[in-house]
Amino acid sequence: MMESKDMEMPFEMDRRKFFRLFGGGLAVVFVFQDVLAFAEGTEAGLVGPVPADQVGAWIHIAEDGTINVFTGKVEVGQNIRTSLSQQVAEELHVPMSSVKMIMGDTDLVPADFGTVGSRSTPQMGTQLRKAAATARQALLEMAAGLWGVDVSSLKTDAGAVSDPQSGKKMSYGQLTKGRQILMPVSEQVAFINAADWKVAGKTMPKVNGRSFITGEHKYVSDMVLPGMLYARVLRPPAYGARLVNADLSAAKSIPGAVVLQEGNFIGVAAPTLETADKAIAAVKPNWETSKQPSGAELFDYLVRNTTNQNKEKAADGLQAIDGAEMKLDATYTVDYIAHVPLEPRAALAQWNDGKLTVWTGTQRPFGVQDHLAAEFNISKEKVRVIVPDTGSGYGGKHSAEAASEAARLARASGKPVKLVWTRKEEFTWAYFRPAGVIKVSSAFNKNGEIKAWRFDNYNSGNAGLDTQYRIARKEIAYHPSRTPLKQGSYRGLASTANVFARESHIADMARMTGMDQLVYRLKNLDDPRLKAVLEAAAKSFGWNSGKRMEGRGYGIACGFEKGGYVATCAEVAIGADRSVEIVRLTAAFECGAIVNPHHLENQILGAIVQGLGGALFERIDFEEGKILNASLSAYRVPRFKDVPGIDIVMINRVDLPSAGAGEAPIVGVAPAIRNAILEASGIGLKTLPLLPSGKLA
Repeated sequence: MMESKDMEMPFEMDRRKFFRLFGGGLAVVFVFQDVLAFAEGTEAGLVGPVPADQVGAWIHIAEDGTINVFTGKVEVGQNIRTSLSQQVAEELHVPMSSVKMIMGDTDLVPADFGTVGSRSTPQMGTQLRKAAATARQALLEMAAGLWGVDVSSLKTDAGAVSDPQSGKKMSYGQLTKGRQILMPVSEQVAFINAADWKVAGKTMPKVNGRSFITGEHKYVSDMVLPGMLYARVLRPPAYGARLVNADLSAAKSIPGAVVLQEGNFIGVAAPTLETADKAIAAVKPNWETSKQPSGAELFDYLVRNTTNQNKEKAADGLQAIDGAEMKLDATYTVDYIAHVPLEPRAALAQWNDGKLTVWTGTQRPFGVQDHLAAEFNISKEKVRVIVPDTGSGYGGKHSAEAASEAARLARASGKPVKLVWTRKEEFTWAYFRPAGVIKVSSAFNKNGEIKAWRFDNYNSGNAGLDTQYRIARKEIAYHPSRTPLKQGSYRGLASTANVFARESHIADMARMTGMDQLVYRLKNLDDPRLKAVLEAAAKSFGWNSGKRMEGRGYGIACGFEKGGYVATCAEVAIGADRSVEIVRLTAAFECGAIVNPHHLENQILGAIVQGLGGALFERIDFEEGKILNASLSAYRVPRFKDVPGIDIVMINRVDLPSAGAGEAPIVGVAPAIRNAILEASGIGLKTLPLLPSGKLA
């Protein structure tokens, strides 16, 4: 991204100034019984943030009718800026154009754990709907009090309250005069039914989409402040390396370069990026390395190095397996993979009168705030984190490395400092989706009834660990391991690994009994939502059409995660040279009431394409603590030629609360493809990625 020399200064304003700017300095304090009992002469000077249980913490109605909405959630490409705006607009009966979202600014918004776990829609959407619905009811009460009429006779529409009998009408801004609504958010307020939605539930354009298309939007990587310096950080040659000492003299002799060493941290800041690159290259470090595990021994290492030695015996389950008509034991493995965000980690830090302000692309602004406050031994009130809409995260931007590094160098230099990680740094020093080993033992009858199930996950995680199938006896365990590489959250968390192992094993069990993959699953499922997506995917795919082509294989898989239910069907073709082509994919997805159909479809599609990479070829290659494929030329992500025909079926359950959609659609891709390969070739692959060379081994 090119630097913009004429960029406006980043938005800097404390909450007191915000409310003065956006209308009114008074606080409206009322209850429904006495809606006009507000303190007319009260100063609006806010000692601290508005308490999170108050409407004013989430919504402020300006005198001009602008609905300012505050949330700690951030926009990283999933389009919650739009979907949350729709939910507020729906409950307040205002047009989308009047809603302005203030997101991820720790000085302005209520504290929030982070944009993680597909919680934005079910958690934040619900909270903002409560605040908006409470505010709407309060506005009705205010108007009823002013006009001396019964509140039930009034209507709200297009940002105004009206009295059909008298013809009176007042806009929301006229009613509040820009004052804050300081009243508790009601937990009992009635929502508008999803079946009656007029703004939510519809496809709406991305709120600020034009700024992205035209290049007007400024990512952190684009930002420039007057006098700003550019930073580079010295990185170890391998995981586990220890800095013994370093000669900084040559770097310090470079004009304009600020060189900082604090313990094992060495960084430089300079007026140009070229000078910063030159200065960091001039540092002469002395590293001490130690023997590290390599990729070739990864899976044995994870099993041998568990950190919980409490491996409980599966007494009943193992007995049932020993006495079963049919048994199946298998071990599945999953490699580390990288997030590969479009925008690598970036941060712009500035110190001013003892207060630190950092603009950074993170999914957890308050987590970064906590980290910086602890690192620099200052109060959280002296740390402000601002998150501009960011170039993707996928669970990979929870931590504070870039913010910390930029802040250190800004403090040392006395100037604003921007640090943008290189692609190699992002590949090497960000964290990976955990690798894992999953051992599965099952016992079942020839009629397909599952009698017992033993499922042990080593290292990759416990998300999606439990089975959705009806099983008489089961034992399921997660065993954390010492990990050779830095690992953390990834889209779908461990569900991608656990669903892959479970759905692969189920397909093999079905094959052993001679039953159809779909029939076997439906026979052993009770969950009507999971059965519904299986049947919808199969119908759209033509699973029962009988039209099966020679040399082709067909696979199906299902799963649920974070309130989302998915079923995926795959068709593959095996070439004479044992190459595998993914011909087509069909996914049926259900996450309750759909807030924005087109954007949901984009989320599902994005998850499927990302899932293709992890299913087919993505893996981190490492040896002795060194990442060997830390570039986009060496680490392959899906390309246009890798994407097959994709059919998406969305089931809109207006009778159910809306759930998140960012994670669940990814989990069915790998096992569906694997099971299609099984049908076509008879080979039951047990390792992700399935086809690192593009061919069956």
